[in-house]
Amino acid sequence: MKRLLVVDDEPNVRLNYRITLEGEGYKIIETGTALDALQKLRTQPFDLTILDMRMPEMDGLELLAAMRREEIGTPAVIITAFSDVPNAVRAMKLGAIDFLQKPLRPEELRQVVAEIILRHQPAQKTIEPDDFEGHLTAAKRLINLREFGAAKSHIVRALELNGKSPEAFNLAGVLAELMDDYDRAKKCYGEAIRINKRYEPAQQNMRRIFELFHFGSSTEPFHLGDK
Repeated sequence: MKRLLVVDDEPNVRLNYRITLEGEGYKIIETGTALDALQKLRTQPFDLTILDMRMPEMDGLELLAAMRREEIGTPAVIITAFSDVPNAVRAMKLGAIDFLQKPLRPEELRQVVAEIILRHQPAQKTIEPDDFEGHLTAAKRLINLREFGAAKSHIVRALELNGKSPEAFNLAGVLAELMDDYDRAKKCYGEAIRINKRYEPAQQNMRRIFELFHFGSSTEPFHLGDK
């Protein structure tokens, strides 16, 4: 049974997450403070942490930074109603590439949790030379692990296999942002939109970069695309 740690200072929110995820067969451990969460992470194994962005004393990003300093590599998904570009960039550089915004629909939470758990299975299958989806999954997992160079290799290979995938170009844009190459990020998002004008993740990412450079801030986190 997969063990999930839910960290949120609002009891009703934790209850909603528990009800949503226990029905999927997960073991849910919850806490209302980041400090208690850090102690639990030091002493117990977890397959995923669900972190609220804004909490008193220590917020979700500070907790994630403390986890990485102590070499706690548990994957994390950030839940926020207040995300901005600096926080999104910082979180992703700490290995959190999955964001969900409040108000949160139960099906969104179930979908993202299932995808992250699958992505981080201990025994990853060998990626076949023509396994496009495998390369995308590997790239996301390696970004989680902050291995950006290796992630780039998988994205390049995915694009070689399918140069018409808006999801692959969008993920290439996300990685470019993490490496502070905003010009390339805009080109990748633009190519994703050119391929599919209705591809919402790339549209949102492009809009967020526009707001960053024209207004200095944004309310949008990164959007990875299809789960």
